[in-house]
Amino acid sequence: MTDEGPLLLLLHGLGANRHVWRGLEEQLPGRWPGDWLAPDLPGHGEAPPLRTYSFGSLAAEVAEAVTGGRRVVVLGHSLGGVIALTLASGWFRVPVAAACGLGIKLRWSPGELAKAAEVAARPARVFGTRAEAAQRWLRGAGLDGLVGEDSPAVGAGVTEAEDGWRVTVDQRAFAVGGPDPAGLLAASRAEVVLAAGEHDPMCPAEHLRDVTADPVVLRGLGHNAHVEDPAALWPLLDRLAAAA
Repeated sequence: MTDEGPLLLLLHGLGANRHVWRGLEEQLPGRWPGDWLAPDLPGHGEAPPLRTYSFGSLAAEVAEAVTGGRRVVVLGHSLGGVIALTLASGWFRVPVAAACGLGIKLRWSPGELAKAAEVAARPARVFGTRAEAAQRWLRGAGLDGLVGEDSPAVGAGVTEAEDGWRVTVDQRAFAVGGPDPAGLLAASRAEVVLAAGEHDPMCPAEHLRDVTADPVVLRGLGHNAHVEDPAALWPLLDRLAAAA
């Protein structure tokens, strides 16, 4: 890695952890013009939980990890995409030059918000085996069938406790709510790109076109495009690097 050029900040989605970016990170040396950072969001992986989860509180914690006043390019998936747009506002004193929100769920019905709040309020489950906990984590992160149970992402997604196995995600994070994409785009001080997989059920192309005239639709991919085919993100990364 090099300390020249913009810092690429990779932010995972709700329920996941930093290891979902490994496929992309393997391709960055020699091609991305700077270095990169893929942190665990608060309450995910190895990161400690927050007392209250909001887009602002999550962005503030991420901002603490970005030091030195360097230009930053943010690529965020789903929840991480909302955090990317929140940081692009400049409210958290991170010099974001360009940001991409990949697979952000832009429309939330009252029923969906109520369901998310219900999930957040449930007590953490205890599983008898690691395999059971791993399957629960994979489903919660939307990675079932995409990531094997022996992967580092699953290793960071589950933990052994005295009474069995648990997922490491703080369920209270599911109460973060729905974003205000129009407001975030209006507040942005950086170049912003919105993208989604062609078959992403959480972020259909028509939802993207409601808020931006120039969305990027990744052909043949679904909600976790960055895991399904990391190389497909390079047109996005090249665009962000050029903007930075």
